[in-house]
Amino acid sequence: MLHKRIRPFNTKETYPEQNLDNDLSQGVVAKGTMVFLRGQVSQDLETRESLHVGDVTKQTAKTMANIQMLLEEAGTTMEAVCRIVVYLTDIRYREEVYQEMGKWLKGVHPCSTGLVVPALARPEWVVEIEVTAVIPD
Repeated sequence: MLHKRIRPFNTKETYPEQNLDNDLSQGVVAKGTMVFLRGQVSQDLETRESLHVGDVTKQTAKTMANIQMLLEEAGTTMEAVCRIVVYLTDIRYREEVYQEMGKWLKGVHPCSTGLVVPALARPEWVVEIEVTAVIPD
């Protein structure tokens, strides 16, 4: 692991009543160059077209693909992710979003905060994910 992860855990153990499998931690200690990504959504970053309207799993997959692409452009990988903030427009999307997100972050153990908000910038977006990563020295 690139960073020191404080009290790593998996959501299967923490939330046994939910069908989740996310590697998270209570904290992350990192030294290096910080990378802040604005909240990412299911949007083509070249054309700005909204993608996968009405499909929360595909929206999450595109959101995570955007995050991975931007981190690579910054010179790093998903392993450098220290913190994520997940914004959902409906609590009922939580399981689908976290299942898909967990595939992209398996073994990473970032800190995670999830929020339910009334709306995002466009009505067709139902999930937005913000990431902070640190490229080690």
